[in-house]
Amino acid sequence: MSGVRVTDEQIAAMTTQERRELILRLAPVPAGVLPARRVMERIRRWRLVLILLCVAALIPWTVYLSVTLPNRYEARNWVATWVGFDIVLTIMLFLTAIFGYRRRQLLFPTAFASGVLLLCDAWFDVLTSHPGSDRLQALLSAAVIELPLAFVLIAGPLRLLRYVAIRNGLVDPGLRIWRMPIPLPELWPSTEKKSGL
Repeated sequence: MSGVRVTDEQIAAMTTQERRELILRLAPVPAGVLPARRVMERIRRWRLVLILLCVAALIPWTVYLSVTLPNRYEARNWVATWVGFDIVLTIMLFLTAIFGYRRRQLLFPTAFASGVLLLCDAWFDVLTSHPGSDRLQALLSAAVIELPLAFVLIAGPLRLLRYVAIRNGLVDPGLRIWRMPIPLPELWPSTEKKSGL
């Protein structure tokens, strides 16, 4: 195969934008893989509206609960609730281990969800425990096991996500994770961008 050869030095000298353009030219997204830009934007808008409606509904609901709920409540299905929760947590941790071992991108959501479940576990363990040794055990478990593991499970995939984006030239290496844009508009064909859709 003949043609222009690009050296490693030339690639290293490229700007992030030039690398992005090169990646998209070398590995274009096949037609039909992504929905049309208009469809993607419509889905995005509706999801944002749904989330904001949930936030708007949860604020007065939380205030209402804070005023009306009793300080003490005898819970039904206590054993089933906690055993069920721990089964879900165990499954999520197991899936995270499998996807991590196999180096699959499904590691990102399962690890993040496992971390959030551990935060919930620590929160409810501490707040529902009886004063004394029960509360001390819940606090130690949260401080030594649940919270550090939750941090690893949440921060690790976020860091990997950033590395993948940097490696593929989607973001600048100095960009912080909370500033990373979703790069989908760059994947749409340039003819669709020019049409103003």
